[in-house]
Amino acid sequence: MRVPPKWVRRPIAYLTIYLLFAITVLASPVLVIAAVIASYRMPGRWRALRLFGFAMTGLFVEAVAVLVAGILWLASGCGFALRSPRFQRAHYAVLRWALATLIASAKRLFHLEVEIEGPDPASEAALPPDRPMLVLCRHAGPGDSLLVMDALLSQARRRPRVVLKDTMQLDPTVDLYLNRLPAKFVNPNPGEGENMTDGIAALARDMGRDDALLIFPEGGNFTPKRRERAIRRLREAGRTEAAELAMSMRHVLPPRPAGVSAALDAAPTADAVFVAHTGLDHMATVADIWAELPQDKVLRSRWRVDAAEGIGRTEDERVRWLNEHWIDLDEWIDAKNA
Repeated sequence: MRVPPKWVRRPIAYLTIYLLFAITVLASPVLVIAAVIASYRMPGRWRALRLFGFAMTGLFVEAVAVLVAGILWLASGCGFALRSPRFQRAHYAVLRWALATLIASAKRLFHLEVEIEGPDPASEAALPPDRPMLVLCRHAGPGDSLLVMDALLSQARRRPRVVLKDTMQLDPTVDLYLNRLPAKFVNPNPGEGENMTDGIAALARDMGRDDALLIFPEGGNFTPKRRERAIRRLREAGRTEAAELAMSMRHVLPPRPAGVSAALDAAPTADAVFVAHTGLDHMATVADIWAELPQDKVLRSRWRVDAAEGIGRTEDERVRWLNEHWIDLDEWIDAKNA
């Protein structure tokens, strides 16, 4: 899917957000009554009402973030100073507020808890504050991605630079803020002439002690069908050993090492942090959320740090290193889902 140019997508997205928000607010008395009635016919406690409350929070956050983005653009001299440190900090602050608001709302409405195993992202002893970080995260839906971003912004107090799919620009807040901050939108299946690794290397090259580059090496959300396709592609390419390794991992897609290696070359002093989540694995779409609303659940996260000195420098060493961590990550998910 090709993302429309910004002069097409942005007016449509902004109009849609504010129109939906206005209609929802005006119709909220009727919608609340409808959600209460629907909840009686649905499993769980007040499922429809909780979802309506969370949807309202999401629309409110989007509307405020888009409005503030416009104010920042005007205050920066109609975009002239958007890349200055002052306005970069302001954009990170808005993102921090937006994510914290969404996650606090989800925790309260759905009675969720988040448990972190391994180093706490807020701990300077576990996550050294004097080095940049390369954060390699399992991709298991937008919920997990939001949790990782929130942890980096609010707990680790890092400035995340994100590598993410180009289709994420269809979200107004993502489109506005991450196109103004250091980020790289990529096509997970690039065509001829599209060089993903150069963009990732450029993103990692000037990282400082407060920066963290967030990469999802799988290239997309895990689903059983995507896992089967990945294994089939490896076999068709004659990579029998890699296909067998992918078959042995049941909960993750085989990692793609090219982008990770490019980031390591560009930021050789960065520590690597491997992050896994479980609890939101099966909620990649609105239909999934409706069918499997997470309620009264514990969402588990594991952070594991690999110091820069222990990361291999040759291509073979890095492929082996990444695969070993991904096998370990898969085994952890399997144990938590048992």
